[in-house]
Amino acid sequence: MTEWTIGGSVDEAELVAQTRERGATLAQVMLGDPQSWRKPVVQHPGGAAGLREAAGEAGIAVVVHSAYVINVASLNNRIRIPSRKLLQQTLTIAAEMGAIGVVVHGGHVREGEPIEKGQDNWRKAVDGLEMPVPLLIEDTAGGKHAMARQLERIRGTWEAIRTASGFESVGFCLDTCHAFAAGLDMTTLVDDIRAVTGRIDLVHANDSQGPAGSGRDRHANLGQGQIDPDELVRVIRAAGAPVVVETPGGAQDQAADIAWLRERL
Repeated sequence: MTEWTIGGSVDEAELVAQTRERGATLAQVMLGDPQSWRKPVVQHPGGAAGLREAAGEAGIAVVVHSAYVINVASLNNRIRIPSRKLLQQTLTIAAEMGAIGVVVHGGHVREGEPIEKGQDNWRKAVDGLEMPVPLLIEDTAGGKHAMARQLERIRGTWEAIRTASGFESVGFCLDTCHAFAAGLDMTTLVDDIRAVTGRIDLVHANDSQGPAGSGRDRHANLGQGQIDPDELVRVIRAAGAPVVVETPGGAQDQAADIAWLRERL
């Protein structure tokens, strides 16, 4: 029987207590305001080293989600350059925390700008980053100019970064809500993603408030959204990676979703 590593999003200052409250063995944290360009800071008592020790003693794996403002694909220097800097800072502090990886959104270019240039900016970013922990690019729910929405777009992004130094440290985070809302085929989703990236390192397990292909990034609690519950479980099982539940509500709601998923896997 597979022992699944499943967790939720928690406040890193109370990482152990909040993870246990959810009945979880994995904690996803954000280091500061996700809409801010400020350098990540660990609020946990004892800082990054204290968090690493506490999580290790409790048997909890940690993953860091980078700030939402990061967009290394952007053709705007005032966005792209700070994005690379903030992403590097996040990777560095994640390693100090003992994290298993850093999740980052795929980003986008603006209307009328060449998609290929955004993808090449991803190559340049990977080429210039020091990655002491894996960098996990997350698929996107919407956006006509996104780097990680449709399979063809993900393929183009992966082909671009494949030539970068450090490419072996780049992985993939599959968000089930995003994939469904993007209109991807859930029956072949895992095979389709692996055919492009060769790997799935983390799953964000979320149901979707919006219908298939809606482009709406609106998470729903597991079994209560638009994704067929059996299909949702099949996707997660097939991915075979650690799972983070990012569903709405507080600790009790996430605990219920984690229990729902454990019962079905």
